[in-house]
Amino acid sequence: MGLFSNQLLNVVEWDETKEGVIFWKWPNDEIKKGSKLVIRPGQDAIFMYMGKIEGVFTDDGTYDIETQIIPFLSSLKGFKFGFNSGMRAEVVFINTKELLCKWGTKNAINLPAPGLPGGMPVRAFGTFNCRVVDHSVMLEKLSGTMQTYCVEDVRTRITSFLDQLLMSWIAKEGKDMFNLQVNAREISKGIEEDLDMEMRKIGVGITGFTIESFNYPEEIKKMQEKAAAQSMVGDVGKYSQIAMADSMGKGGNTGAGAASQMMGMQMGMMMGQQMMNSMNNMNNMNNMNNMNNMNNMNNMNNMQSQQPANGGGAVPKFCPNCGTPTNGAKFCGNCGQKLN
Repeated sequence: MGLFSNQLLNVVEWDETKEGVIFWKWPNDEIKKGSKLVIRPGQDAIFMYMGKIEGVFTDDGTYDIETQIIPFLSSLKGFKFGFNSGMRAEVVFINTKELLCKWGTKNAINLPAPGLPGGMPVRAFGTFNCRVVDHSVMLEKLSGTMQTYCVEDVRTRITSFLDQLLMSWIAKEGKDMFNLQVNAREISKGIEEDLDMEMRKIGVGITGFTIESFNYPEEIKKMQEKAAAQSMVGDVGKYSQIAMADSMGKGGNTGAGAASQMMGMQMGMMMGQQMMNSMNNMNNMNNMNNMNNMNNMNNMNNMQSQQPANGGGAVPKFCPNCGTPTNGAKFCGNCGQKLN
């Protein structure tokens, strides 16, 4: 067992078993004679002695420390291994890959808004990208006190002053406080530049920052939905454009699938328009029939008013009681009304 342990100690490497780690310090501070250094793709290995950087190695591969590493160190380049003594030095592995992390405001931020004395509470969510841009600055600021540094630590540092940056850039670029997503790109770009400037103080660069959504209170959402619905009433063309744009923006609907969905929406709206036209035509026909019936009744009344009075006069052509043609009879064949 002892021999196996010594063999493990003779390999200086980082297997990156945990995701999101920016740097990791090799846990042993003594390098044995015959040790190997393993650098994997996306890693840099940095040798440190007495808190100072001795050498930075960026090419991936396996190296013999005594013959391929020590000669390129600064103050340790003349080090000679003893029979039982090793070289006391720290090895820090740096993750050189770009890392992605989600962010969100810890608390709602109150934005000045007309008609709301206390401001409008808004939350924001999105992602950011970061990577190490300066080994020496990072190690100087962080490695003396930390065994590892992760993207979660970057997020914690960012969210500590993100609220102020959001308020500042929303005030500069937010054209509509009730629809901030319209200017999300401009707001994100400004925040990215400020965050990058701040995080470079510890050797980390912010290579991307996006705002995926702004979350408003439920009362504001209902007002937005009602205003949107009212503005689209009677505007079928506008609804069609928005519906098609929304369909194209949804993931997974590309090519023929998106085209068929848009065609289906258009056909549905055309059918709805045709149904409305048919209903209007039926109403118009009913109105015309009612007008014709009223005209017939008026004509009948006029004809009756022109007939001579009873007492030996001529028989009316239509029954004054039910309107049935009399055909010269003295009594109505339908209701029995006496006609003269």
